[in-house]
Amino acid sequence: MHAIAKFIYFKLMGWKLIGSFPDLNKCIVAVVPHTSWVDFFLGLLVRRIWQEDISFLAKKSLFKPPFGWYIRWMGAKPIVRNANSDLTTSIAAIFKHREVFKLALSPEGTRKKVSQLKTGFYYIAKKANIPIVLVTFDYGHKQVKVSSPYFVTENMEEDFNTYKSFYKGAIGKVPENSFFI
Repeated sequence: MHAIAKFIYFKLMGWKLIGSFPDLNKCIVAVVPHTSWVDFFLGLLVRRIWQEDISFLAKKSLFKPPFGWYIRWMGAKPIVRNANSDLTTSIAAIFKHREVFKLALSPEGTRKKVSQLKTGFYYIAKKANIPIVLVTFDYGHKQVKVSSPYFVTENMEEDFNTYKSFYKGAIGKVPENSFFI
């Protein structure tokens, strides 16, 4: 599967990888921009090229038969989003109880145009004391770019400026929904 993924990504699609995925047991993988359902499949392809087991969150209703087994097999972890759940604490607890866990999230929180990143990924990393790895899916330049790991500091504004600087100029599959700085 690794060789097939590389063939599709590099030869058929003509994309590049900028940087390499860091050797970590635990991290949040913050992917921007997220503008299309196609991003999911690009993420699966890149995950296979990196040969990394990176999980993602999906709404609990997707885990029902007949396809629930498949989405779980793909690396999804079920979530229930409601007013009574503290999702960041729950996810941080998963990191505390696992030896190896990497979780991909979209800080935009939607595929629509946003002007601010959500902060959940930041607080999960802070509570779990794990690094954040930034990733761009840049359709404009046909490349996926990955950062070195970042640990959160006590200066959230400065941290987010660093993240936004990394994402600057990345163009999503739906360009008008891209997170431009």
